Amino acid sequence: MEKMIHDAQALFNVHLTGRSVLALSTYEKELMSWNQKFNLTAIRDLDGIRVKHFLDSFSCVLAWKADPPSRLIDVGTGAGFPGIPLKILYPSMQVTLVESVGKKAAFCQHIVDVLRLDGVEVLNARAEDVGKDPAHREKYDWAVARAVAKLNVLVEYLLPLVRVRGTMLAQKGESGPAEAQSAEKALKLLGGKLQQLIPLNLPGVVEDRYLVLVDKVHATPPKYPRKAGTPYREPL
Repeated sequence: MEKMIHDAQALFNVHLTGRSVLALSTYEKELMSWNQKFNLTAIRDLDGIRVKHFLDSFSCVLAWKADPPSRLIDVGTGAGFPGIPLKILYPSMQVTLVESVGKKAAFCQHIVDVLRLDGVEVLNARAEDVGKDPAHREKYDWAVARAVAKLNVLVEYLLPLVRVRGTMLAQKGESGPAEAQSAEKALKLLGGKLQQLIPLNLPGVVEDRYLVLVDKVHATPPKYPRKAGTPYREPL
């Protein structure tokens, strides 16, 4: 844990309090324990969890620097990444976690309960259905997703959830720049504009990583997102 605390500070200027470290420590223990019964994540060793889940989640801080979102939605959160580590960093942030797989959503709810995190909602739902729901549509400062789908598909999951003048953040691997180019048409249709790509490296991870930032410049037309499954089958 010492190394992760040091790396979080050195790489992303993230200062982990004693309380945060305690919460992350509980989180990793629960993840290891649940992972033996349910396949929640392919990463099963402590070092892997700390670098590829926790540090990777903290990398989002490079996108908003000293101005964290007050409302964030994390789509396809899996076992809670990056949403729950970000909530641990920013206790006052309102976070919504969207996960369509029941056992993963149940694990997220379990962690929220165990860590007594206030202001976190877990939705066991498809992103397309959440994007149509007036309680969530265009209600978030930031919508984030990590390794969920190609960018031209992902924008249809995320942009409908972001308020105008909010931001969409996609955590991507080395295909980030190419995906950003091929998603241009989808971005325009859904009210987005590519803001920047931030390259980053994680300790011990060879592959380049990118944060792809998209500004929401106008409202998403009402017909988007299309019904569940369509964006994946027929990308814009």
